[in-house]
Amino acid sequence: MDDLLEKMQAPETEITPSIEIQKMIAFEYDEYALYPDDIWQRVRRNSQLNLSIDNPAIQKQLATYLRHPSYIDKMVSRSSRYIYFIMGEIEKRGIPSELALLPIVESAFDPFAYSHGAASGMWQFIPGTGKEQGLQQDWWYDGRRDVIASTNAALDYLTALTRYFKGDWMLGLAAYNSGAGTVQKAIRKNKKLGEPTDFWSLSLPKETQDYVPKLIAISKIFQDPNQYDVDLHSVASEPYFAQVETHSQIDLAQAAKMAQTDLDEIYKLNPGFNRWATSPNGPHQLLVPIAKKEIFEQALIDLPPQKRIAWVHHTIKAGDTVSSLAVKYSSTKELIREYNSLANDKIRLGKTLLIPTASQKSSLYVYSESNRIEKKQARHPKNTMKFNHVVKSGDSFWSLSQKFNVGVQSIAKWNGLAPSDTLRLGQKLVIWKKSNDSRAIIKKIRYTIRNGDSLFAIALKFNVTLDNIKKWNQPMGKYLQPKQVLTLYINVNESSQN
Repeated sequence: MDDLLEKMQAPETEITPSIEIQKMIAFEYDEYALYPDDIWQRVRRNSQLNLSIDNPAIQKQLATYLRHPSYIDKMVSRSSRYIYFIMGEIEKRGIPSELALLPIVESAFDPFAYSHGAASGMWQFIPGTGKEQGLQQDWWYDGRRDVIASTNAALDYLTALTRYFKGDWMLGLAAYNSGAGTVQKAIRKNKKLGEPTDFWSLSLPKETQDYVPKLIAISKIFQDPNQYDVDLHSVASEPYFAQVETHSQIDLAQAAKMAQTDLDEIYKLNPGFNRWATSPNGPHQLLVPIAKKEIFEQALIDLPPQKRIAWVHHTIKAGDTVSSLAVKYSSTKELIREYNSLANDKIRLGKTLLIPTASQKSSLYVYSESNRIEKKQARHPKNTMKFNHVVKSGDSFWSLSQKFNVGVQSIAKWNGLAPSDTLRLGQKLVIWKKSNDSRAIIKKIRYTIRNGDSLFAIALKFNVTLDNIKKWNQPMGKYLQPKQVLTLYINVNESSQN
C-alpha cells in the first residue's frame, strides 16, 4: 500500500486543464467579476467529463433522480452554503467541475453524514484515509467534516488517484470509492484475460459500479436541466462564508452571539467541531456568514481569550474521578489535568478543580455530537428494549455485543461510533435489545416513585427484571426516593394480561 501511495504522489501523468480553465487560472481567485451570477453556469462552463456516455447503469441512476425532483431541490438548498467555495477550489486545480456535485453522491451534501463504514463528512472519508490526507481527528474536532479541510483533502486525493490512473477520471473516481488497490486488481485481471481496462469493463464492487454512474447522471441533469424538465433553482455565484482567526478556544454559543448568527448556522458552517466549543488545541478558525465577518472580528478584539469560554469551580466529592468529571462537563481528562496542573488522575476530596464548561444548557448545542447521537438513539428498532449502559473498566464493543446479544456494528451505529473507536470510562451508551416475545409491543413509560415502593414491587407490577430497571436508569442511587421518576420499557401484551 505504501508503494501505491508513493506512485500516486509521483507526477506520473499530468492532468491538463482545458484551455478555458487555463485562462481562468490566471485570475486571482477572490475576484469573480467575470463569472456568471449563477453557480450552476460555472459548473456547466467548466465541465470536463464525458457526459455523452449513455448506458443502462447511467439510465437507471438518471431515472431514480428524475423520479424525485424534491430530492434535487434539497441538494441545491443544502449545497448553497458550500458550493461557491468548492467551485473555487476546483477551478484553482483545473479539474472537472462535475466534482462539485460529488457530495450529492457521497453524503447528500450533509457535512454531518456518518455511514455504516465509519465514513464521515461531506466527502465521506474513513478514519484511516482521513489521517493519510492530513485530516486531524480527536475528541473535540474531526477534520473529515471540516468544510475547508475536507474539501481540499478530497480534491487533492481525487487528483492524485486520477494521476496514478494516467489521467482517467472514471478510474480515479472508482478508486476514491473503493480504493486504488481494488481498481488496480480489477485492471490486472482484465489485462490477463485480454479484455478492456476502462471503468465500464471492470469487475468492481456493486457500490462502485453504481458510484460513477450516479455522478454522471446527476451531472447530466445539472448540465441541461431543461432537457430533463427539471426546475433547477439558482444559487448565487458569490461567497457564502468567510474564515476568521480566533487564536484561541471559543464557546460556539458565544461565537454565534458575537457574530449575530444562529448557533445552528455556526454548526453547519463549522461541522468539524464535535462539542460545545472549538478545540483547545486548534484549529483556531471559524467560518461565519460573510456579512458577519467584520462584526465577529471586532467582537473578538473586544473579548479576551480567557472570557471566550465559561469556567466552573468544582469541589471534589466522594466518588469523583477525573474521568467522571470529564464526562459530566463535556471535557477531556487531558484538559482537566492541564488546567489544574495535575501530573496524573489522582485527585483529593475537598480540593477544587477549574473546569471549562459550556455557557448554555447542552440541549441548545443541537448539532454537537452528543445531541446528534441522542436524536439518533431516540429512533428505536421495532420490538426492542432500551438499555442505558455506562462504560466500565474492561468493556469493549465485543464484550457488550456478547452481553446484550446484539451486533458490534449495531451498538456502534446507535451511538454514532465506529467499531474501531475506543470506549471511554463513564461514557454513556444506548443499546436496543430485541424482546424474546415475537408478539411484544414495547412501550416506554415514566413511573413516579410513591411512598412504600420498592424495586422488587415495581419489577413485579410491570413484569420486568430488577437488573433491567437498574440498567434503564443508570446511574441509580442506593435508595428510592418519593417523587423520583424511573424510565421503564414494558411489554404491553404481557402487562395487559396481569
